[in-house]
Amino acid sequence: MTTTVLWHRRDLRRGDLPALSTALDGGAVLPLVVLDPALWAGAGRVRQSRYAASVRALQTSYDGALVVRWGDPAVVVPEVAAEIGARAVHVTAEPSPFGRRRDARVRSALAAAGRDLRASGTPYAVGPGVLRTGAGTPYQVFTPFRRAWREHGWPRPATLPRAARWRTGVPSEPLPGAGPGETASGDRPAVGEGAALARWAEFLDHGVADYAEHRDRPDVDGTSRLSEALKYGELHPRTLLADLADRGLVGAPGGAAFASELAWREFYADVLWHHPRSAWTDLRPLAMSYDEPGTHLAAWEEGRTGYPFVDAGMRQLAATGWMHNRVRMVTASFLVKDLHLWWPHGARHFLALLRDGDLASNAHGWQWVAGTGTDAAPYFRIFNPVSQGCRFDPDGAYVRRWVPELAHLPGAAAHEPWRHPQGYDHGYPQRIVDHDVERREALARYQAR
Repeated sequence: MTTTVLWHRRDLRRGDLPALSTALDGGAVLPLVVLDPALWAGAGRVRQSRYAASVRALQTSYDGALVVRWGDPAVVVPEVAAEIGARAVHVTAEPSPFGRRRDARVRSALAAAGRDLRASGTPYAVGPGVLRTGAGTPYQVFTPFRRAWREHGWPRPATLPRAARWRTGVPSEPLPGAGPGETASGDRPAVGEGAALARWAEFLDHGVADYAEHRDRPDVDGTSRLSEALKYGELHPRTLLADLADRGLVGAPGGAAFASELAWREFYADVLWHHPRSAWTDLRPLAMSYDEPGTHLAAWEEGRTGYPFVDAGMRQLAATGWMHNRVRMVTASFLVKDLHLWWPHGARHFLALLRDGDLASNAHGWQWVAGTGTDAAPYFRIFNPVSQGCRFDPDGAYVRRWVPELAHLPGAAAHEPWRHPQGYDHGYPQRIVDHDVERREALARYQAR
């Protein structure tokens, strides 16, 4: 019986997976996950644990046929293919800089043994590098990219052939044990394809209609919380877009806003495709002065800045591995424009702790705030951490949840403990900087560049 290998990377699902459909055309399929020690070490404990949990869920869906191996993929993948006599290894095409280099090495190693690496599909509705302006150049601004993205469109979700056969009996190596925060809770959604689809169905029924209104509110459950599932490929954005279209929601405010957020994700992946160095360096250098990290960076990381909305977000991140997107922007602005630190200091901290940490979205989201990326916010846009908190957490519920030292303050008073007689009675720290002063300093540095 002919056997092919399906090498899963960040496509930890069976539904809407073109690579699986193509692999099954060649006979029985051996599903494979390779844990590369070099990549694994750089992921951090949070994403290591999250990825392992998703792989365990995938193993269950394959009835145990999924094989896990540790090692350099350029060595392990050809070894597994030779072990079962497979002539081809199927993958979802990988657009990230690291993934492209890795796949080139694996393709070369397989070819040396007379075997093929066959890529199909992409983690995105429209693959990075596909869309170009009328002049043939990459898009530099989101709005025209989104317009072209919509006009280009995407295929319907891939269907799985009825007759799916798995190659069994192949030795597998153990996954690491459960790590911190792996158990699902209100702050940590359940993992795996089935859980992601259930979450999406719930959001379609009860969340998407109010998404445009509630998505910026960290005090309510107004987002889909599917960023993790998209990060690990437990579902495909094409599936989400198809369901929105089938329900006639693409033109509704909530559906349109949700689709736009998917487009942002794909825009940032496209930027990284064309500018790999932008993962950790300024896409548009401002040539302005930054301070050296010191005690202020530690206070920011630990949620001890004295600004409640900022501290609530940083503590939520530390406790759950996730932070609401509105709060990500506010905390990032505070680091860059109040503390005058270069954005990679914060981006590294986020990527180390975020369960949904995505290189392209993380780097370019930070650069949007810093004013150094494509479609960057104007340098003079500086988020006020107090007014942002009062606007998007009007009753202070989000702050009181994550900053227990302020739980005794009623309503919006939680955002300004310095204005309340008992504001510091429970040990909340004083402000490490004066926002108004540092805002003026940031503008002066930008204008002097």
